[in-house]
Amino acid sequence: MDRNLALEAVRVTEAAAIASARFMGRGDNEGADRAAVEAMRRAFNDLAIDGEVVIGEGERDEAPMLYIGERVGRGGPGAPVVEIAVDPLEGTNLCSSGAPNAIAVVAMGEQGTLLRAPDTYMEKIAVGPRARGAIDLLLPPAENLRRVAEALGKPVADLTVVILDRSRHEALVREVRAAGARIKLIGDGDVAGALDTCFPDTGVDLLMGIGGAPEGVISAAAIRCVGGDMQGRLRFRNPAERERAVRMGLADPDRVLAAEEMAGGNVMVSATGVTHGHFLKGVRFTADGARSHSVVMRSKTGTVRYIETMHRSGRGPGHGG
Repeated sequence: MDRNLALEAVRVTEAAAIASARFMGRGDNEGADRAAVEAMRRAFNDLAIDGEVVIGEGERDEAPMLYIGERVGRGGPGAPVVEIAVDPLEGTNLCSSGAPNAIAVVAMGEQGTLLRAPDTYMEKIAVGPRARGAIDLLLPPAENLRRVAEALGKPVADLTVVILDRSRHEALVREVRAAGARIKLIGDGDVAGALDTCFPDTGVDLLMGIGGAPEGVISAAAIRCVGGDMQGRLRFRNPAERERAVRMGLADPDRVLAAEEMAGGNVMVSATGVTHGHFLKGVRFTADGARSHSVVMRSKTGTVRYIETMHRSGRGPGHGG
C-alpha cells in the first residue's frame, strides 16, 4: 500500500462526510447514516484496490452494503489486496444533533492484519506517543493515571481523560475523579476520542472505558499511525458473541490485545470531519459547493497529512464525482 492509495482514500471519507453533513442537526439518525454509507460505497468503486470489508455495517443479512465480507474497489491486475474497516458516520447522534466530533473514517491494512472483531463491546485504554508503554489495561485506573502522568511530566491533576458518558462507566468515573484527574465525558464517538490523545492541541491525554469493538480496531489503526499506544479487551454481552469471536479466529477471546494485534503491519487511516471537532473542521457548505477537512495517516512512515478540499457543486465526491 503506497502513499498514493492513502491520498485516494481521502475521497472515500470526503464523500461520506459531505453526504451525512447535509443531515446535521435534523434529528434524522437513520437518514444521516444511510447517506454516509451509500456515498462511501459509491466512492469505493473508484479505488484501484481489491478490498474486503472486515469491519463494516454488520453481517450480509443485516446491511445492504459495506457489510462484513463485501468486496469493494475496481480490482484488476496489480490491484493491491487490502482489508478495510469502515465507519461511514462515527457519531451518528452527534451529527443528528449538530454536536462536535462526528467523523467519517476508513482504515486499510494489508491482508491478514486487521482484527476481525465481532460486533460487541471492547474495554479500551489509549494514549499518545509520549505515553507509549506507560499503560496496562490490567492495572487499576489510578495506577495507569500515575504512570501516564509520569511519562508526560505533569501531575495527575493536569491529565484529561475522555470517557463515554454511559451508566456502565459510573465506577470508572468515580475512580478517575478520586485519583484527581480531569474528565471529559462524551456522548458518542470514541474513535475521535482515541485520536484526540495523539494531538497535543486537543488537550486530551487518555481514552478509557468500554465502547464498540469495531471502533476499537479503527482506533488501534489510527493510534499506530501516529506512534501512540492502545490496549483492548473484548467485553461480550452474551455467550453467542464469545462463540462468534472464537469462530472468527480468536483462540483466547478474553486476553488483552495490543494495538499491533488489532491493526498490525502496514496500515493507513483517513478521517474527514462531519461536524466541527478538536482536530478536524466539519463540512462547510458554500455558494460554490462544500469544503471538507481531513487527516490521512500512514503507519509505515508515521506521516500525518491534513487536507482541506473545496468541492465544486456537481463535481465533488458529495455529488457523485
